[in-house]
Amino acid sequence: MDIKEIQNLIKFVAKSGASEVKLEMEDIKITIKTGGEDRLETTTIVQQHPGMVASAPVVQTPAVEAAEPASVNAKEDDNLITVKSPIIGTFYRKPAPDKPTFAEVGQEISEGDVLCVIEAMKLFNEIESEVRGKIVKILVDDSTPVEFDQPLFLVDPS
Repeated sequence: MDIKEIQNLIKFVAKSGASEVKLEMEDIKITIKTGGEDRLETTTIVQQHPGMVASAPVVQTPAVEAAEPASVNAKEDDNLITVKSPIIGTFYRKPAPDKPTFAEVGQEISEGDVLCVIEAMKLFNEIESEVRGKIVKILVDDSTPVEFDQPLFLVDPS
């Protein structure tokens, strides 16, 4: 099991609302606990199969997804690329409160540039650009929760 599969498992647990998930395989044993002590403990053995995809998707995604052109204001945004959140968590535009922001509107970005961080389960995940272009719009306010696949930035690749 690689790190991407573990991150996907964490996303699944966060979406499912379960307070504890244990996964045991031949060479690895993982226990993920969420919530407080006062919650009812639930033990679930997670298996990836098509039946689970409809209710709580476990999707293998790269660090940042470049989606198809945005459908909002389709006439104006036909050439724009939407950078979406690969995980559930809290969106931050800066690495720390006293540091400058990663990206601003109008800034030219390259592949691999860090655009933001998303904190999930006390882990800060740097979200890197997979496209080159200019940031046209930042769609999320700093320090706000984001969902999986939620649009974060609009980028003009021209």
